[in-house]
Amino acid sequence: MSRTRTPAVSGWFTGEGEDFRLLGTRCAACAAVFFPREDVHCRSPECPGGELTEVPLSRSGRIWSYTDSRYRPPSPYVSHPELPWEPYALIAVELECERIVVLGQAAPGITVADLAVGMEVKVVPGVLHEDADTTWTTWNWRPRRVAA
Repeated sequence: MSRTRTPAVSGWFTGEGEDFRLLGTRCAACAAVFFPREDVHCRSPECPGGELTEVPLSRSGRIWSYTDSRYRPPSPYVSHPELPWEPYALIAVELECERIVVLGQAAPGITVADLAVGMEVKVVPGVLHEDADTTWTTWNWRPRRVAA
């Protein structure tokens, strides 16, 4: 049986493989870019407000900071309570063109030992959780090259 692939959060990313992109919004009045997306009003306190347009974000950026998660997060995070907890790396990535920092989980198999501040990473499709009918998709960050 094939599972339906469904975004964990609708409207935050699009595409598959090399076409995978995070989606943000840009304010027409001040050119500020937002992620997660903003569909109601400009978040910039000095902006009079303008039309918000969906924009694909850069596919890559540089690690601004990172850490590992050594505890089982509470709901709505989904983890199997009967399996041992496996830590994962969280990465804050600065997108150079947009000048914003986007958080995300490292791709499977990437640990904090593989990361360094300033390292270039790219956004890739990820899987948050699978159940009997659905593969819940998200994004991950993968280093262009693993640290030596």
